Amino acid sequence: MDSLETAATEGDDLLSELLKPLRLTGVFDSRWHVRAPWAIEGEGEDCAVLHFITQGGCWVTAQGRSPIQLHTGDLAVFPTGHGHRLSDHPERRGGVALGTMLPEREPGTSGEIRIEGDGPVSRLLCAGLHYDASAATGLYQALPWALVLDCSQVDKEPLLRDTLRLLATTDRPVGPGDRLVTLRAFEMALVLALRPLLRELADNPSTLPVLRHPGISKAMVIIATRFAEPWTIEALAREVGMSRSAFTAAFRELVGEAPARHLAGRRMQEAARLLGETSLPQSAVPQRVGYQSSVGFHLAFRKWYGMTPGEYRAGRPSAA
Repeated sequence: MDSLETAATEGDDLLSELLKPLRLTGVFDSRWHVRAPWAIEGEGEDCAVLHFITQGGCWVTAQGRSPIQLHTGDLAVFPTGHGHRLSDHPERRGGVALGTMLPEREPGTSGEIRIEGDGPVSRLLCAGLHYDASAATGLYQALPWALVLDCSQVDKEPLLRDTLRLLATTDRPVGPGDRLVTLRAFEMALVLALRPLLRELADNPSTLPVLRHPGISKAMVIIATRFAEPWTIEALAREVGMSRSAFTAAFRELVGEAPARHLAGRRMQEAARLLGETSLPQSAVPQRVGYQSSVGFHLAFRKWYGMTPGEYRAGRPSAA
Protein backbone atom coordinates (compact mmCIF):
# COMPACT_ATOMS: atom_id res chain seq x y z
CA MET A 1 0.00 0.00 0.00
CA ASP A 2 1.53 3.36 -1.02
CA SER A 3 1.62 6.46 1.18
CA LEU A 4 -1.48 8.02 -0.40
CA GLU A 5 -3.53 4.86 0.17
CA THR A 6 -2.23 4.63 3.74
CA ALA A 7 -3.19 8.25 4.42
CA ALA A 8 -6.66 7.68 2.95
CA THR A 9 -7.17 4.55 5.06
CA GLU A 10 -6.07 6.31 8.24
CA GLY A 11 -8.31 9.25 7.37
CA ASP A 12 -11.31 6.92 6.97
CA ASP A 13 -10.44 5.19 10.25
CA LEU A 14 -10.23 8.52 12.03
CA LEU A 15 -13.57 9.67 10.63
CA SER A 16 -15.14 6.39 11.73
CA GLU A 17 -13.79 6.87 15.25
CA LEU A 18 -15.07 10.45 15.29
CA LEU A 19 -18.59 9.28 14.42
CA LYS A 20 -18.68 6.13 16.54
CA PRO A 21 -19.25 7.73 19.97
CA LEU A 22 -21.93 10.16 18.78
CA ARG A 23 -24.96 9.03 20.74
CA LEU A 24 -27.88 11.42 21.10
CA THR A 25 -29.40 11.81 24.55
CA GLY A 26 -32.35 13.95 23.48
CA VAL A 27 -33.87 15.90 20.59
CA PHE A 28 -36.08 18.95 20.31
CA ASP A 29 -37.48 19.27 16.80
CA SER A 30 -39.69 21.88 15.19
CA ARG A 31 -41.38 22.54 11.88
CA TRP A 32 -41.31 26.05 10.46
CA HIS A 33 -43.84 27.58 8.06
CA VAL A 34 -42.58 31.08 7.30
CA ARG A 35 -43.57 33.62 4.67
CA ALA A 36 -41.25 36.53 3.79
CA PRO A 37 -40.28 38.89 5.24
CA TRP A 38 -38.92 36.96 8.22
CA ALA A 39 -35.81 36.54 10.38
CA ILE A 40 -35.17 34.41 13.46
CA GLU A 41 -32.17 34.84 15.75
CA GLY A 42 -30.64 31.76 17.39
CA GLU A 43 -28.48 32.53 20.40
CA GLY A 44 -26.36 29.40 20.12
CA GLU A 45 -27.15 25.99 21.53
CA ASP A 46 -25.27 23.54 23.72
CA CYS A 47 -25.94 20.78 21.19
CA ALA A 48 -25.70 20.05 17.48
CA VAL A 49 -28.26 21.84 15.30
CA LEU A 50 -29.82 20.66 12.05
CA HIS A 51 -31.85 22.57 9.42
CA PHE A 52 -33.49 20.74 6.50
CA ILE A 53 -35.26 22.86 3.86
CA THR A 54 -38.42 21.16 2.59
CA GLN A 55 -39.77 24.12 0.58
CA GLY A 56 -38.41 27.48 -0.53
CA GLY A 57 -35.11 28.58 0.95
CA CYS A 58 -33.37 30.83 3.44
CA TRP A 59 -30.09 32.49 4.35
CA VAL A 60 -27.84 31.61 7.28
CA THR A 61 -25.77 34.45 8.70
CA ALA A 62 -23.48 34.74 11.72
CA GLN A 63 -21.11 37.36 12.98
CA GLY A 64 -17.77 37.18 11.20
CA ARG A 65 -18.97 34.45 8.81
CA SER A 66 -19.85 34.49 5.14
CA PRO A 67 -23.62 34.17 4.47
CA ILE A 68 -24.85 30.74 3.38
CA GLN A 69 -27.84 30.34 1.07
CA LEU A 70 -29.98 27.22 1.43
CA HIS A 71 -32.49 25.91 -1.11
CA THR A 72 -35.16 23.21 -1.14
CA GLY A 73 -33.64 19.85 -0.25
CA ASP A 74 -30.49 21.29 1.32
CA LEU A 75 -29.32 20.24 4.78
CA ALA A 76 -27.21 22.37 7.14
CA VAL A 77 -25.55 20.93 10.26
CA PHE A 78 -23.98 22.99 13.03
CA PRO A 79 -21.92 20.39 14.94
CA THR A 80 -21.41 22.50 18.08
CA GLY A 81 -24.54 24.67 17.90
CA HIS A 82 -22.76 27.88 16.85
CA GLY A 83 -25.15 30.83 17.11
CA HIS A 84 -26.65 31.91 13.78
CA ARG A 85 -29.56 33.73 12.15
CA LEU A 86 -32.04 32.40 9.61
CA SER A 87 -33.88 34.80 7.32
CA ASP A 88 -35.40 35.19 3.88
CA HIS A 89 -32.66 37.67 2.88
CA PRO A 90 -29.07 38.08 4.14
CA GLU A 91 -29.61 41.82 4.73
CA ARG A 92 -32.95 41.45 6.50
CA ARG A 93 -33.15 43.75 9.52
CA GLY A 94 -35.06 43.10 12.71
CA GLY A 95 -36.38 39.65 13.41
CA VAL A 96 -37.40 37.73 16.46
CA ALA A 97 -35.42 35.64 18.93
CA LEU A 98 -35.86 31.88 18.73
CA GLY A 99 -36.38 31.83 22.50
CA THR A 100 -39.42 34.09 22.03
CA MET A 101 -40.94 31.88 19.35
CA LEU A 102 -40.13 28.62 21.14
CA PRO A 103 -39.48 29.39 24.83
CA GLU A 104 -39.67 25.73 25.89
CA ARG A 105 -37.25 23.59 23.91
CA GLU A 106 -36.91 20.56 26.14
CA PRO A 107 -35.41 17.39 24.64
CA GLY A 108 -38.12 14.89 23.78
CA THR A 109 -40.64 17.52 22.69
CA SER A 110 -41.61 19.19 19.41
CA GLY A 111 -42.70 22.67 18.37
CA GLU A 112 -43.93 24.76 15.48
CA ILE A 113 -43.15 28.23 14.13
CA ARG A 114 -45.46 30.17 11.82
CA ILE A 115 -44.73 33.63 10.43
CA GLU A 116 -47.24 35.15 8.01
CA GLY A 117 -46.05 37.70 5.47
CA ASP A 118 -46.88 38.47 1.86
CA GLY A 119 -43.79 36.98 0.21
CA PRO A 120 -42.54 33.51 -0.76
CA VAL A 121 -43.18 30.58 1.60
CA SER A 122 -40.43 28.44 3.13
CA ARG A 123 -40.78 25.31 5.21
CA LEU A 124 -38.03 23.87 7.40
CA LEU A 125 -37.37 20.99 9.73
CA CYS A 126 -35.12 22.21 12.55
CA ALA A 127 -33.72 20.22 15.47
CA GLY A 128 -31.45 20.58 18.46
CA LEU A 129 -29.55 17.31 18.87
CA HIS A 130 -28.23 16.82 22.40
CA TYR A 131 -25.32 14.39 22.61
CA ASP A 132 -23.17 12.98 25.40
CA ALA A 133 -20.72 15.78 26.16
CA SER A 134 -17.96 13.26 26.88
CA ALA A 135 -18.08 12.26 23.19
CA ALA A 136 -17.17 15.78 22.08
CA THR A 137 -13.46 15.23 21.48
CA GLY A 138 -11.08 17.99 20.54
CA LEU A 139 -11.38 16.86 16.92
CA TYR A 140 -15.17 17.13 17.02
CA GLN A 141 -14.96 20.58 18.59
CA ALA A 142 -12.57 21.60 15.78
CA LEU A 143 -15.15 20.92 13.05
CA PRO A 144 -16.25 23.95 11.01
CA TRP A 145 -19.10 25.97 12.53
CA ALA A 146 -21.45 24.97 9.70
CA LEU A 147 -21.50 22.03 7.28
CA VAL A 148 -23.85 21.94 4.29
CA LEU A 149 -25.08 19.16 2.01
CA ASP A 150 -26.89 20.53 -1.01
CA CYS A 151 -29.92 18.81 -2.50
CA SER A 152 -27.90 16.73 -4.98
CA GLN A 153 -25.62 15.49 -2.18
CA VAL A 154 -28.59 14.60 0.01
CA ASP A 155 -30.14 12.68 -2.90
CA LYS A 156 -26.97 10.61 -3.15
CA GLU A 157 -27.73 9.38 0.38
CA PRO A 158 -31.25 7.96 -0.05
CA LEU A 159 -31.50 6.68 3.52
CA LEU A 160 -30.65 10.17 4.82
CA ARG A 161 -33.06 11.83 2.37
CA ASP A 162 -35.97 9.53 3.21
CA THR A 163 -35.34 9.76 6.97
CA LEU A 164 -35.33 13.57 6.84
CA ARG A 165 -38.50 13.67 4.77
CA LEU A 166 -40.28 11.38 7.21
CA LEU A 167 -39.13 13.43 10.20
CA ALA A 168 -40.28 16.63 8.48
CA THR A 169 -43.86 15.51 8.02
CA THR A 170 -46.46 16.85 10.44
CA ASP A 171 -48.34 13.55 10.46
CA ARG A 172 -45.48 11.11 10.99
CA PRO A 173 -46.52 7.81 12.65
CA VAL A 174 -47.19 7.93 16.38
CA GLY A 175 -47.24 4.92 18.68
CA PRO A 176 -45.51 3.11 21.53
CA GLY A 177 -41.85 4.07 21.80
CA ASP A 178 -42.32 7.04 19.46
CA ARG A 179 -39.92 9.27 21.43
CA LEU A 180 -37.15 6.66 21.26
CA VAL A 181 -37.77 6.01 17.56
CA THR A 182 -37.57 9.75 16.85
CA LEU A 183 -34.37 10.06 18.87
CA ARG A 184 -32.66 7.20 17.01
CA ALA A 185 -33.94 8.46 13.63
CA PHE A 186 -32.34 11.86 14.22
CA GLU A 187 -29.18 10.14 15.47
CA MET A 188 -28.99 8.16 12.24
CA ALA A 189 -29.64 11.32 10.20
CA LEU A 190 -26.78 13.13 11.98
CA VAL A 191 -24.29 10.33 11.33
CA LEU A 192 -25.43 9.88 7.73
CA ALA A 193 -25.03 13.63 7.16
CA LEU A 194 -21.63 13.91 8.79
CA ARG A 195 -20.16 10.95 6.93
CA PRO A 196 -19.97 12.51 3.43
CA LEU A 197 -19.22 15.93 4.89
CA LEU A 198 -16.23 14.59 6.80
CA ARG A 199 -14.94 12.81 3.72
CA GLU A 200 -14.95 16.17 1.95
CA LEU A 201 -13.07 17.72 4.87
CA ALA A 202 -10.43 14.99 4.59
CA ASP A 203 -9.75 16.17 1.04
CA ASN A 204 -9.39 19.78 2.18
CA PRO A 205 -6.44 19.98 4.60
CA SER A 206 -6.95 23.70 5.19
CA THR A 207 -10.36 22.96 6.75
CA LEU A 208 -9.36 20.10 9.05
CA PRO A 209 -5.56 19.74 8.79
CA VAL A 210 -5.29 16.90 11.32
CA LEU A 211 -6.77 14.52 8.75
CA ARG A 212 -3.84 15.12 6.43
CA HIS A 213 -1.02 15.10 8.97
CA PRO A 214 0.26 11.51 8.78
CA GLY A 215 1.76 11.42 12.27
CA ILE A 216 -1.05 13.12 14.18
CA SER A 217 -3.77 11.36 12.19
CA LYS A 218 -2.18 8.00 13.01
CA ALA A 219 -1.85 8.98 16.67
CA MET A 220 -5.55 9.90 16.78
CA VAL A 221 -6.51 6.48 15.44
CA ILE A 222 -4.19 4.78 17.97
CA ILE A 223 -5.72 6.72 20.86
CA ALA A 224 -9.23 6.01 19.61
CA THR A 225 -8.71 2.26 19.16
CA ARG A 226 -5.77 1.20 21.37
CA PHE A 227 -6.30 3.40 24.42
CA ALA A 228 -6.06 0.42 26.79
CA GLU A 229 -2.36 -0.08 26.01
CA PRO A 230 0.20 1.44 28.43
CA TRP A 231 1.04 4.46 26.32
CA THR A 232 3.38 7.26 27.28
CA ILE A 233 3.76 10.40 25.18
CA GLU A 234 7.27 9.25 24.24
CA ALA A 235 5.94 5.88 23.08
CA LEU A 236 3.18 7.50 21.03
CA ALA A 237 5.66 9.85 19.39
CA ARG A 238 7.96 6.93 18.49
CA GLU A 239 5.03 4.95 17.13
CA VAL A 240 4.21 7.69 14.63
CA GLY A 241 7.83 8.49 13.79
CA MET A 242 8.13 11.87 15.48
CA SER A 243 10.18 13.39 18.28
CA ARG A 244 8.36 13.96 21.57
CA SER A 245 8.58 17.75 21.33
CA ALA A 246 7.48 17.93 17.69
CA PHE A 247 4.67 15.45 18.33
CA THR A 248 3.35 17.32 21.38
CA ALA A 249 3.46 20.70 19.63
CA ALA A 250 1.79 19.47 16.43
CA PHE A 251 -0.88 17.53 18.33
CA ARG A 252 -1.81 20.53 20.46
CA GLU A 253 -1.97 22.81 17.42
CA LEU A 254 -4.06 20.48 15.25
CA VAL A 255 -6.32 18.81 17.83
CA GLY A 256 -6.69 21.68 20.26
CA GLU A 257 -5.50 19.85 23.37
CA ALA A 258 -2.41 18.04 24.63
CA PRO A 259 -2.01 14.36 23.65
CA ALA A 260 -2.05 13.30 27.32
CA ARG A 261 -5.41 14.98 27.87
CA HIS A 262 -6.82 13.52 24.67
CA LEU A 263 -5.74 10.05 25.71
CA ALA A 264 -7.21 10.54 29.18
CA GLY A 265 -10.47 11.75 27.64
CA ARG A 266 -10.77 8.66 25.43
CA ARG A 267 -10.12 6.40 28.40
CA MET A 268 -12.68 8.22 30.54
CA GLN A 269 -15.20 8.06 27.71
CA GLU A 270 -14.84 4.28 27.51
CA ALA A 271 -14.90 3.95 31.30
CA ALA A 272 -18.18 5.86 31.43
CA ARG A 273 -19.63 3.62 28.73
CA LEU A 274 -18.61 0.45 30.57
CA LEU A 275 -20.03 1.74 33.85
CA GLY A 276 -23.25 3.05 32.36
CA GLU A 277 -24.07 0.53 29.64
CA THR A 278 -22.65 -2.81 30.78
CA SER A 279 -22.65 -5.05 33.84
CA LEU A 280 -18.85 -5.40 33.85
CA PRO A 281 -17.64 -5.43 37.49
CA GLN A 282 -16.37 -2.02 38.51
CA SER A 283 -13.09 -3.58 39.62
CA ALA A 284 -12.44 -4.73 36.03
CA VAL A 285 -12.93 -1.31 34.45
CA PRO A 286 -9.50 0.27 35.18
CA GLN A 287 -7.51 -2.37 33.29
CA ARG A 288 -9.98 -2.30 30.39
CA VAL A 289 -9.25 1.39 29.86
CA GLY A 290 -5.49 1.40 30.34
CA TYR A 291 -5.02 1.91 34.08
CA GLN A 292 -2.86 -0.51 36.03
CA SER A 293 -3.81 1.08 39.36
CA SER A 294 -7.40 1.13 40.63
CA VAL A 295 -6.54 4.09 42.85
CA GLY A 296 -5.11 6.02 39.91
CA PHE A 297 -8.20 5.26 37.85
CA HIS A 298 -10.52 6.29 40.70
CA LEU A 299 -8.74 9.63 41.12
CA ALA A 300 -8.65 10.31 37.38
CA PHE A 301 -12.34 9.46 36.95
CA ARG A 302 -13.37 11.68 39.85
CA LYS A 303 -11.31 14.57 38.50
CA TRP A 304 -12.82 14.14 35.02
CA TYR A 305 -16.49 13.66 35.91
CA GLY A 306 -16.74 15.21 39.36
CA MET A 307 -17.92 11.94 40.93
CA THR A 308 -16.56 8.50 41.72
CA PRO A 309 -17.03 5.54 39.34
CA GLY A 310 -19.48 4.03 41.84
CA GLU A 311 -21.52 7.23 42.01
CA TYR A 312 -21.55 7.43 38.21
CA ARG A 313 -22.84 3.86 37.87
CA ALA A 314 -25.46 4.38 40.57
CA GLY A 315 -26.77 7.44 38.76
CA ARG A 316 -27.24 5.67 35.41
CA PRO A 317 -30.11 3.39 34.33
CA SER A 318 -29.54 -0.25 35.26
CA ALA A 319 -27.02 -1.90 32.95
CA ALA A 320 -28.24 -4.81 30.86
